[in-house]
Amino acid sequence: MLEQDVIQTRGFHNLVENGVITGFQICVRSDYYRGIWLSQLRVGKLIVDGISYPEEMIRWEVNGKEYTIAEMKHESKVFWNILDVAKIKVKKAGGLSQGFHTVVVRFAASCSYMPPILDRFDREGDDVSFNGGTYVKDKMIIV
Repeated sequence: MLEQDVIQTRGFHNLVENGVITGFQICVRSDYYRGIWLSQLRVGKLIVDGISYPEEMIRWEVNGKEYTIAEMKHESKVFWNILDVAKIKVKKAGGLSQGFHTVVVRFAASCSYMPPILDRFDREGDDVSFNGGTYVKDKMIIV
């Protein structure tokens, strides 16, 4: 079952490959009431504990398949359902330390029925976006 907040508490953990911590993941639910095609997703910043992660370090997993942010811009056949969780995976040697973390995720959905003047998205802030925003969750814990 999904949590009410966009940033989900469940699924927040370090990623381990062959016994080595290679990064971490954050789970999010769609903020758009209908779900969206990946090509409609406008991905913004990801900040954990004040550190902003560049898109080259980030992969989104939707429906069990990983995508770079660049790939998602052209993926018009993959649908992110409103009831499904997407995993945001960050490559970071050693992952995150044990303890509490503050997570900030920004994204929005482009809406085909809205005039182009409203289909703008500011990756860094909330000044220019129609549907979406910046989501913050404090005291996320890695054990």
